[in-house]
Amino acid sequence: MERIPITPQGYEALKKELTHLMSVERPNVIKAIEEARSHGDLSENAEFEAAKERQAFIEARVGELNYKLGNAQIIDPDTLPKDRAVFASRVLLANVDTGEDVEYQLVGPEESDINKGRISVASPLGKAIIGHKPGDEIILQAPGGKRVYELVEIL
Repeated sequence: MERIPITPQGYEALKKELTHLMSVERPNVIKAIEEARSHGDLSENAEFEAAKERQAFIEARVGELNYKLGNAQIIDPDTLPKDRAVFASRVLLANVDTGEDVEYQLVGPEESDINKGRISVASPLGKAIIGHKPGDEIILQAPGGKRVYELVEIL
């Protein structure tokens, strides 16, 4: 069984999405299908087709969320070592070329949101950071060229 690492916040977000899909979206799409059926000929009924597609999407997402929640390995950032970067660590990086500081939390792909400073451990930068210690230089080969960071601190 594949374990899926996730932060407590990410786990709660997935549970909230699942609850919303099952208690709001599912009943709404069932009503939409029933209403579309009442319009008659289903072979030329665009509303019916759209509602069935939406239902298929919802059911697939419910299955995916149930799998992820069932296989989740919740990792609390407060229990992690501060001597090296690991999943769920918050890190402060300094761009060696520009001197700009950036702060990221290393999370799973499901939780990543660059606007909130959450990058996936599966991303090129996330992979480059994992295992490094404060003071280490991190070299990332980006599409725009090589970028060099210093891991300043694990927060």
